[in-house]
Amino acid sequence: MATDQFAINEASSADDFTLNIWLTTPNYVIAEIAADLGFKRIVFDIEHGPFDLRSMFEFFVFCKGLGMQVYAKVLAPERSPIQSALDFGADAVLIPHVQSAADAKRATAFAKYPPVGDRSVTGGRMTQYAGGGKDFYDIQNKRTRCFPIIETAGALQDVEAILALPTVDGVFIGPTDLSMRRGRGAYQFDDGAAADIITVANAAKAAGKPWILPAWTPGELSLASEHGAEFCFTTTEFRILRQGLEGAVSKLKSTIK
Repeated sequence: MATDQFAINEASSADDFTLNIWLTTPNYVIAEIAADLGFKRIVFDIEHGPFDLRSMFEFFVFCKGLGMQVYAKVLAPERSPIQSALDFGADAVLIPHVQSAADAKRATAFAKYPPVGDRSVTGGRMTQYAGGGKDFYDIQNKRTRCFPIIETAGALQDVEAILALPTVDGVFIGPTDLSMRRGRGAYQFDDGAAADIITVANAAKAAGKPWILPAWTPGELSLASEHGAEFCFTTTEFRILRQGLEGAVSKLKSTIK
């Protein structure tokens, strides 16, 4: 199962596991290039990016039209941000700032229609601008996915209880914030970070639910695969732009003395 760089989860192809990109702005060109290169999923960091409701409404459907799954890291663990992302067509929501199992229970309910949760009903894009049929809401509850982010000490402590919630389809690990909130300071992929990731992975395995991770290095990818991550986000819009510009600057400096 192992390759030279990292092992691939048997349930996923190498592309499914790795070709997933993180965007912090509604960048149409990068989305198009990523789709052309075979990227499978795109996450929008709405929490830290300049997304408004119109850009979400337009950009989500654009990316889905390119054939990519849309994961929305919403603005806050509140009703409106969660429901808007799903109403505009997100395939999954990643919910930040979850402090405990009780907090997760409240926030994740907004991602599922009753009787499972407390998502409000609309007649918009998700119902093709008509009313939902008899089985529509059950189908949507199963199709759209809800991933609370494990990025606080409280969420890590309660991860088993969080994964047991019927409104939770899996979990997303936020290793940088988790490192800061666990007192280790700026994130490094070290033994402490690996131990936290493995704790979450073991809890997800016991619950029979998936977990996903932003993994920027071969070591993180290897650990994620070894412990059964469904997939990883492996590169970011800002990283791509900075590396490209750094390469251009370096080339120019070496060419023009």
